[in-house]
Amino acid sequence: MKTKLSLIVLLFIMSGAMPTQAQLLKRLARHAKEKVRSEAERRAERRIDKGVDNAYDKAEDAIDGKAKKKEKAGNQTGNNGQGRAEDEQENHDIGTSSGQSATPKHNLVWSKYDFVPGDQVIFEDGPSPDEENGEFPSRWDLYQGGAEIAEFDGEPVITFITDSGNMHSKGIVPYLKNPDQDYLPDVFTIEFDAYFHPDVYNERYYLALYDRKNQSYCCSQIAIYVNSVSCGDSEGSLKGKERSNRDSEGGWRHIAVAYTKGKLKVYLDDQRLINIPHFEGNPTGVTVTATDENMYIKNFRIAKGGVKYYDRVMTDGKIIVNGIKFDVNKATLRPESMGPINRIYRLMKKQPDLKFSIEGHTDSDGDEAFNMKLSKARAKTVMDKLIAMGIDPSRLKYTGWGESKPIDTNATPEGKANNRRVEFVKF
Repeated sequence: MKTKLSLIVLLFIMSGAMPTQAQLLKRLARHAKEKVRSEAERRAERRIDKGVDNAYDKAEDAIDGKAKKKEKAGNQTGNNGQGRAEDEQENHDIGTSSGQSATPKHNLVWSKYDFVPGDQVIFEDGPSPDEENGEFPSRWDLYQGGAEIAEFDGEPVITFITDSGNMHSKGIVPYLKNPDQDYLPDVFTIEFDAYFHPDVYNERYYLALYDRKNQSYCCSQIAIYVNSVSCGDSEGSLKGKERSNRDSEGGWRHIAVAYTKGKLKVYLDDQRLINIPHFEGNPTGVTVTATDENMYIKNFRIAKGGVKYYDRVMTDGKIIVNGIKFDVNKATLRPESMGPINRIYRLMKKQPDLKFSIEGHTDSDGDEAFNMKLSKARAKTVMDKLIAMGIDPSRLKYTGWGESKPIDTNATPEGKANNRRVEFVKF
């Protein structure tokens, strides 16, 4: 064998097939140039990205400063002519101090977020504070493994508790009538929050767009990591984060999925990471699985999509939005609210004659007088956000109706979710 190998090497040398020292040096030099050029391009891209981010930061700081100046001047009133003193008292009553802004700066981080939830909730689970710790979540059915209601950071969550060594062994499906039938419409959205432990490698959740307990396989599932998502051959990672299955801080991630007649978009926090123009298969249901024990989810919602905002206001004279979300019993916007607010902002920029009365509504939980104040304060928060973004104050006014104008039943979580809404009424 050694003799044959020696003969082959000798033949290569005689034929000139093996490179000379000069050729090797040329190849090494060319490789070095390519490596330098590649590294230069990467660094240039990082500098460009940093420059763009800095530009957005400056713009956001300017907006925030404008809002603070208006708050300090105290000259902004609502449509009923009441002044800042009453607004501050209401903020105090609903759980914020009178000197605290109802729209803290961190909301601007999601200023480019473009996800808009569907306008009719068909499944909702917080889970409810009424759920008993240690019990199986009543709004779900078990696919495999185990799940329980737990309390995490003072909030009720669903935790996956069984670790049998199978990454797909811990799963739940919505508990619905006729679960074997297709219950997802042609246009729908899914949202939920998922927790990732700091410095834990390879934690991930899977979102299958079919009920794995009751339905047949339909399509690729979505894998959700702490800083990235994937679906079939498509994947994406959060900008500004290491492309890794471990994160030193971890924490909650907001997952949003938008499906529109074959087109699939997937968001992680404020960034769209997947955009599939022709998704193979027909989504029919939902299954959520986790790869390890003690992983948590909350704020799960499936909603049916609707017509475009412009078409709604031209047809109905108003836009009903239940995707603008607030902290519990407060008028503080949650970051994911920026999707619908950005859509309203763009609509008003394109239609300069359009004016809106922003009207807040609540479900029937809690005290009626409290709900009236809360709905009014929330409507004003949305108005102030649009003004801070550049909409002329003369084109906006606000009011609140509390629980007095329900559009759905208050006997189910889905009905309550539909009643908790912000309406933009043309005037």
